[in-house]
Amino acid sequence: MNYCIIDDEPIAHRIIEGYCEKLPYLQKVGNCYDVFEAMNLLNRHVVDLIFLDINMPELSGFDLLKTMQQFSGVIVTSAHKEFALEGYELNVSDYLLKPFSFERFLKAMNKVMDYQNTTLRPSPENKKVSFFLKGDKKTHQIHTDNILFIEAYGNYTKVFLVEEMIICHEKISSLEELLPVSDFLRVHKSFIIAANKVKIIEGNRIKIGEHFVPIGQTYKHNLKKLFSSK
Repeated sequence: MNYCIIDDEPIAHRIIEGYCEKLPYLQKVGNCYDVFEAMNLLNRHVVDLIFLDINMPELSGFDLLKTMQQFSGVIVTSAHKEFALEGYELNVSDYLLKPFSFERFLKAMNKVMDYQNTTLRPSPENKKVSFFLKGDKKTHQIHTDNILFIEAYGNYTKVFLVEEMIICHEKISSLEELLPVSDFLRVHKSFIIAANKVKIIEGNRIKIGEHFVPIGQTYKHNLKKLFSSK
């Protein structure tokens, strides 16, 4: 994914570049310090993602968006929260309020990835959804077709994959929002399962791989609804 940074503050470029270097699928194509530099770059390069400041000399970041007939994914990075509503009215992917952490940056990138996965897939049968999680002092790309199940673990969440398990500092509800609704099912307040990884349903538990997952009383109707539709 090609990206560029449009911001009149050099330190903002360094911070965003540092975050982007942790995500191997991102490739920088340029740095712009005003709207006129940005117009020149966007006319010469294919850009998939723009990190855009609002307050810049002569023309604002929003002025740039309004002059473009179509634009790539845009993540606004601004110190001014009062412009957030206008940003969302212009269909930006996310609005990051400076200073922002890597965790907040990662959530914005997951929104961009989720949008691209949704719009660029030719059909539901061919979909391959992925997102990034921070765990074990590393940033992991998680492909949803490799997930067995997810377990709430105190202030953390365990993500059980086909070949490994990752502990991340995310709420299970946050991860649930990233998962395709048709492929995953909440079966317990602490567990989400991949429907196509179920081996056996026995009483109040489900076998997935070599693991057993409990079925919560209030979630049994979810399970019935899933299998009655097959």
